[in-house]
Amino acid sequence: MTAQVADEELIRLYAGQAVTHVNKDMYRAWLGREFVLQRCAKCGRWQQPPAPLCAGCWSCDLSMQPASGLGTIHLLIRLHQGPEVPGVDYAAGPVPVATVELDEQAGLRLSGIVTGEDAERAAIGDRVVVTWLDRNGAFIPAFRIGG
Repeated sequence: MTAQVADEELIRLYAGQAVTHVNKDMYRAWLGREFVLQRCAKCGRWQQPPAPLCAGCWSCDLSMQPASGLGTIHLLIRLHQGPEVPGVDYAAGPVPVATVELDEQAGLRLSGIVTGEDAERAAIGDRVVVTWLDRNGAFIPAFRIGG
């Protein structure tokens, strides 16, 4: 269920993200742990990040639509250090960050942390599913092995 919060609250919760009129509905849905991405009503193309025009047909008829959250790891790095981020513990070992090609469309990719008990064995080609990280009340998509 899409969260009903004021724009100001959304901007506060997702501090550090560029919350705009184009992507605010995505962030509202993510607050309710609803995985949505932008889709064109004219040609059916998915796109991430959200944009004011469809990259395929240039239509303005775009909206946030539920996506499966299933995909395959396309690129994988392991961070040994980085900025302090809620829920990330570099001391526990390298943090796997993956770019995942989502099942909805070839080339539709989203990057995020790989979490869960199998995260340390993550590899390119692994199937993953979206899960959620709580960043001080703002939920962001991450991935776990499976799916």
